Amino acid sequence: MPSNTSRDGHTSDIVVERYLVESQKSAAHAPLACSAQHCAFPLDGNRLCVWSPSHQLLILQGHHQLITAVVFGNQADPLQLCSASQDYIILWNVVECREKTLEGLTPRGTILGSLLQKVLCLRFSLDDRAVAVCVGNKISVLDVEKQSVLVELQGHQGSVTAVEFCPWQAHTLISVSEDRSFKVWDYCEGSLIYSSSILTAYPLLNLLINEENRQLVTGSADGQLWIFSLMETYHYHCVAHVNLRKKNETFFTRRMTAGQCSLPEDSHYHSGHEEDKSGEAEATFPVLSLAHCDLCLPGSPCGVFSSDYTKCLWIGSSTALFILNLASFELEATLHFKEFQSLSVHIAGSCAVMREAISPKAFCILSSMFGNKIAVLEINLAALLSSQQYPGTGRTLQVLASGHVLPTSPLYFGIIKKKNSKPANTKRHAVKSVMEDRPLVFHTKIRSSGYTSAPHGTMFSPKTNIKHNSKRSSKCKNNYKCREYPLESFLPRNLIRQVAVAQEPVAVSCLQFSGDGQRLACGLANHLSLVFNASLSGIPAAFSGHDGAVNTVCWSHDMRWLLSTGRDQTLRVWSAHRTELVLLLAPESLPKPVTAAQFYYLDSFILLSSGPEFCLLKYHIDLCRDDIRRYKPKSRYKPIFRLALTGGADVSSLSAVNDFYSHIILTAGRDRTVEVFDLNAGCSAAVIAEVHSRPVHQICQNKGSSFTTQQSLAYNLFLTTAVGDGVRLWDLRTLRCVRRFEGHPNRCYPCGVAFSPCGRLMACGAEDRHAYVYEMGSSSFLYRLAGHTDTIAEVAFNPAAPQLTTATLDGKLQLFVAE
Repeated sequence: MPSNTSRDGHTSDIVVERYLVESQKSAAHAPLACSAQHCAFPLDGNRLCVWSPSHQLLILQGHHQLITAVVFGNQADPLQLCSASQDYIILWNVVECREKTLEGLTPRGTILGSLLQKVLCLRFSLDDRAVAVCVGNKISVLDVEKQSVLVELQGHQGSVTAVEFCPWQAHTLISVSEDRSFKVWDYCEGSLIYSSSILTAYPLLNLLINEENRQLVTGSADGQLWIFSLMETYHYHCVAHVNLRKKNETFFTRRMTAGQCSLPEDSHYHSGHEEDKSGEAEATFPVLSLAHCDLCLPGSPCGVFSSDYTKCLWIGSSTALFILNLASFELEATLHFKEFQSLSVHIAGSCAVMREAISPKAFCILSSMFGNKIAVLEINLAALLSSQQYPGTGRTLQVLASGHVLPTSPLYFGIIKKKNSKPANTKRHAVKSVMEDRPLVFHTKIRSSGYTSAPHGTMFSPKTNIKHNSKRSSKCKNNYKCREYPLESFLPRNLIRQVAVAQEPVAVSCLQFSGDGQRLACGLANHLSLVFNASLSGIPAAFSGHDGAVNTVCWSHDMRWLLSTGRDQTLRVWSAHRTELVLLLAPESLPKPVTAAQFYYLDSFILLSSGPEFCLLKYHIDLCRDDIRRYKPKSRYKPIFRLALTGGADVSSLSAVNDFYSHIILTAGRDRTVEVFDLNAGCSAAVIAEVHSRPVHQICQNKGSSFTTQQSLAYNLFLTTAVGDGVRLWDLRTLRCVRRFEGHPNRCYPCGVAFSPCGRLMACGAEDRHAYVYEMGSSSFLYRLAGHTDTIAEVAFNPAAPQLTTATLDGKLQLFVAE
């Protein structure tokens, strides 16, 4: 008998058991189906029930054997329902059957055929004119009007478990099987188009086609998901692989790290995950059902820049329901059945979820694995999402500095020192007074025009500055520097030059363009740093001094200085024009070796990481040297602030913006976390746990370029990458992953990533001798760049022109330009 459960506080706001019935036959693996307004399930084995929240229960009789497959049609008018057993395949018109029931008549369906075999799966075509019937390892496509078999498809080595018609290709059919592979068919020709390799050790159970992204999603019995691209040029390339058990653990860890405390007020809800981690650590979540889910609901978050970030996927399993974001491939919400004690079914044998949520509520139908109960659940999506939101930092973090520097900030110290040093008349006068007693032996002619007199106040008039700037700009002008960055032909595809950095193969460990896009610095494993021009022509300038491989190179904002760090545990600042050392940070200056370093806050500081902490250095570079003691530089530095990571792990990567004022510093730790620091407040602002399955080896921020403009919100995006775990795009405002890129092979070597100046592209290295370019709005790569001879270790976009430079482990630089 059907029954309704009572509401019990907070848990009833999330899920309510709207209908419950107990069958006379076992419901362990009963076939279930859902449409936008209806749910269908077999009752007592051979009776077909149609439940709707707005209509009475409809019972359809016509089968004599156990019903083994049920499916709704794709058209809303008329709404078709097809059911199959070993005796018949019957087609039902739901509206007509309901009208006949109200008239007191017995509704009848149309018999499409009698295969006299167990049907495992049914699926309608998009126009409901054909039905695919899966029997054993064979797929039969039936014509609904003629009630005849159009074609039979054979090729699977195991029973076919799911089948789908391709929405944009009328004659294409895709199937998955217990043989652990999927196949693509042309069912009009009766031919096989593509057959995949074996994906896993467990049978594939379900299949779904994402029409918007043109992707195929399939799930297996061990809780694995695979997403493949169905675009013609990608040849069924694997876009992502998802492990539900690991995603569930990561989701719970992040919530606990963020201090989540808004769970339902139920002791079982709080302790459920702890029991899982202790007693069911290796539990899997078989993929019993897949359905579309749209989270663009009133009052709910709608993504970063467009609704594309809210396209999600319902995943039904034996003990839980999951909502997976199809852009980031991260869980948006989980609903574990045993955490709600009011539910009658805690372990499901079958599951089906409403495909399109037309309201803030969705329906799910479950059949009990160890009983005869079948239940229909009503899920409040808004309540589910709000109960599992990350609490956040209490304020919105932004890369762009939105306020003045506080007096208590470590940045304030540097600004005050800078302001005090600007009126340097006394210091300059002191320098010149010392030079008064020196002989004029400088090997150059000096015009004597008041050399020993005091500086004039009108020496640098505005008119003089204008002339000086115009001359300087004319000298620096080249073919592309003074032009705006093109936003139409911005795809660097053509390889125009390949250069070897040394006579012997040597790995290139780092790349960076100067701010004007004219010079490219690269660090090598042979202790050298080289500076090429942007076209990779001519003889590069060499910077020699490190006793180990160079790990980092970084240009200053004014392009006068070049910073480098090496495995010799030193930090060096070079004069970019003189190619000589001007500042040295020796290994004994810090307790642990420097892992990353850069200029920060428009060259006001040097930011570096050492061990579990990062340090802020105030520095002064003095090029004036005594002719007798030229070996003794006068440049100096002073640590003014240091702060350790919250978890105490060593810093693996560091990033901050130097092209404009920003108070935000991003750090990655060996404990797989990313921590956000606000130097205006002088403390940690947020911690993101379980960023990757391995430690992050690079953080790349969207820093833009002086040659193009972006939306202010775009600067809050940053990339993280780890070996074997692809690349992820994060939004600093929400502290959440908004997209995931893992279509490139990167299993052993830490390959680099880079943003394009326009912010529309991301490039990354790979181990298959190709560089991959992605659009930010798609998880599938846009194109690949060939022509490399080894693993691509580093990539760098030119900030002034649509050019991409790649570096390989065998010491070669490749320059790609737009057409």
